[in-house]
Amino acid sequence: MATKPVILWFRRDLRLHDNPALNHAAETGRPILPVYILDEHFERPMGAASRWWLDKSLRALDAALQDRGSRLILRKGNALTQLQALIAETGADVVFMNRLFEPEAFEHDAEIAHTLKADGVECHGFNGALLCRPGDVLNGSGQPYKVFTPFLRALLATAEAPAHTTGPRQIQTPKTVQSDDLDGWKLHPQRPDWSNGFDWTPGEDGASQALSRFIPSGLKTYAKDRDFPDRQGANSRLSPHLHWGEISPWRAIDRAQQAAKDGKVSSAESDKFVAEIGWREFSAHLLHHFPYIAERAFRPEYDAMPWRKDDASLKAWRQGRTGYPLVDAGMRQLWTTGWMHNRVRMVVASFLIKHLLIDWREGEAWFWDTLVDADRASNVQNWQWVAGSGADASPFFRIFNPITQGEKFDPDGGYVRRWVPELRRLPDRCLQSPWTAPAEVLRDAGIVLGRDYPKPIVEHEKGRARALAALKTVSGRGDDHSDRD
Repeated sequence: MATKPVILWFRRDLRLHDNPALNHAAETGRPILPVYILDEHFERPMGAASRWWLDKSLRALDAALQDRGSRLILRKGNALTQLQALIAETGADVVFMNRLFEPEAFEHDAEIAHTLKADGVECHGFNGALLCRPGDVLNGSGQPYKVFTPFLRALLATAEAPAHTTGPRQIQTPKTVQSDDLDGWKLHPQRPDWSNGFDWTPGEDGASQALSRFIPSGLKTYAKDRDFPDRQGANSRLSPHLHWGEISPWRAIDRAQQAAKDGKVSSAESDKFVAEIGWREFSAHLLHHFPYIAERAFRPEYDAMPWRKDDASLKAWRQGRTGYPLVDAGMRQLWTTGWMHNRVRMVVASFLIKHLLIDWREGEAWFWDTLVDADRASNVQNWQWVAGSGADASPFFRIFNPITQGEKFDPDGGYVRRWVPELRRLPDRCLQSPWTAPAEVLRDAGIVLGRDYPKPIVEHEKGRARALAALKTVSGRGDDHSDRD
């Protein structure tokens, strides 16, 4: 009688290295059925950019499995139903998986495991996505941390890096099990294909290459240069790879800390990079412990914010037509590449929330659809951070001035000129505020404001004053400490 296979259920752990579910499945010595199930019924459906990434990442994973004598089995529909079908088809009696920790997914996993156990099928879950499981890092009162710095300190003191693993060299997979055709899922955009500017290499190899490029170059000056959007290589660009589990966060931390130990970078630069991965972890733990923040403010008083309904301004913001060059450059970079520089993300979010007084959830939804690194926990936490309503958030009265932010972090205008090319002939002194340019300067640059480039959809001071007035209705604050830099 043939040996029963075990099921290896891939989700957002699309790698073979440092994959605990794969390693435990291999330890059984039995044939393995690697399967990915496209099930969007139990949680928020993926955005369009995420679907593009998933298409490429699944192809890369299948190729890596085939190199080890295996292949990826694809199924679409209800995850439990598809697992039960595989079990019926193959006689598999064990499922290995890496857990998802978003609230709906976490509960869904538990329901599936309970149902399969009743059917006589074992289900083993592991942590392949985070530095540690939510609940492992708690404060002195046994409660989740709500402030980042003590969370990070406790995380680094508590969490232990697992040994690096490369996975089995050979994976035996039955050849008779049917798989969907990935092309039939139509994850890649069709008519039109808006992804021509996506300069990414999804998959485990792409993640490894991104890290290997970043460590010897960008990490050396990471703490400072990461704020300048026009400095190539200053950011790791690992965020989508981490979201899809194409690389373990421990692997990224290990490489950065080893570079510091070897004297190739300063420990301060390595620590800053580790802290950024720690912020991702903080966001994941917060969403796990406080599920309501996906829809409502972490600080409930901010649910009373008098948001404006302004479809025209929201559309202008989405299209990068606000009249503020740094904001527009960021929104156009997002649409073209599926990604936006982190400093610019803060500026465009602040502009939507505060200058336009539009609900942060509108921005979060747009980012969810257009970012290749759209991670629910990080997306929600970062938007609430800017809105002042999140855990350990930036105060609402911190209102970024998009003009001075551009002058400070894009001083030579390279970023704006790349993404807002109609302004490329303007001199630096008025590039971030074209409406201040003398008539002859605009004429020489071939620009008619309102025709070639929009006038500001809101004046900075008026938007700022309106935001501070709205804050008073929520908190009764009478102070004014808005960020003018």
